[in-house]
Amino acid sequence: MLEARTLRKSFGRTTALDGASVEIGEGEVVAVTGPSGSGKSTLLHCLAGIIRPEAGEVLFAGRRLDTLDEDARTRLRRENFGVVFQFGELVPELTAEENVVLPLLFGGRGRRESLEAARSWLERLDVADCAGQRPAELSGGQLQRVAVARALAAEPRVIFADEPTGALDSLAGERVMGELVGAARESRATLVVVTHDNRVAAYADREIALRDGRVVAGATAATGGTADGTPGEAAAGASAAGGVSR
Repeated sequence: MLEARTLRKSFGRTTALDGASVEIGEGEVVAVTGPSGSGKSTLLHCLAGIIRPEAGEVLFAGRRLDTLDEDARTRLRRENFGVVFQFGELVPELTAEENVVLPLLFGGRGRRESLEAARSWLERLDVADCAGQRPAELSGGQLQRVAVARALAAEPRVIFADEPTGALDSLAGERVMGELVGAARESRATLVVVTHDNRVAAYADREIALRDGRVVAGATAATGGTADGTPGEAAAGASAAGGVSR
């Protein structure tokens, strides 16, 4: 479903990716782990077509993504990807409900259908009572759960989540991860999660570990996981054995 080939990306004098290559299969739940500054978020943003690598290739369903122009990449993301950014990144002028509805309308859904989907996901993530509030009126945890609802409501083929539980307490984090993984399993979507948290990584079928912009473990696509959103066997085994070095 997703493939990165020898990606290189720098920001000024800082090298974020230094020849990183990964394969991620359809329906896989993958955790991208590594120390701060290892290139985790940069890899996710390249795979999602948000930024372009300076060298290497990114493929989605066999199609080059990195060579598309900005308009084409925007359309592809809108039609196929759901993205949960680390700090929510909601539109400040819109209410929580409107933030979830907006990408559905852009994707061609009718207003009634979009509202029903938005309200359903806000309720599932326990933020239905925040539907009429704007982002400035929400807590960090509420912002993140609204962002997750926005990503899942569109039923994407790939869900990208950058530290999706970073602003949540442990109980809320488990609930959000359960919904993310459960939604991915139900729709056979691929889920890519960047995380520092061992408990979050344990939900994945496998881990891709980065260090200094290079993949040091887990680069090749695998199969596994369960249909109910519980941790995959590969990740559970890695966790029991001490996990991958972070």
